[in-house]
Amino acid sequence: MTDEDEALVARIRRLLKRRKGYSEKKMFGGVCFLIGGNMCVGPWKGSLIVRLDRDKHDGTQSYPHARPMDITGKVMKGWARIEPAGIMSDEDLKAWVDRAVRYAQSLPPK
Repeated sequence: MTDEDEALVARIRRLLKRRKGYSEKKMFGGVCFLIGGNMCVGPWKGSLIVRLDRDKHDGTQSYPHARPMDITGKVMKGWARIEPAGIMSDEDLKAWVDRAVRYAQSLPPK
């Protein structure tokens, strides 16, 4: 994990650690944050990966600094990669994390 990702993990952890159902899991060479056992957010190469409603994928991509999530060569619908410029402020990071938490909470717990 890069230094950028370590710093982002610490910022995310501060936002999530007191949330009901919060946990962390090592995945994809880094840390994935879960709510109720459902993947929620995580760092990836300095960006924030967020899980959101698959049916609203195109709308999510229209936000500034939001890009398609594509690790394997295929866009993962229901996921977005938020570029570092879109999460520089604590307020912007919190807004994206809160969106992902609301979606994770809407799913059945695992």
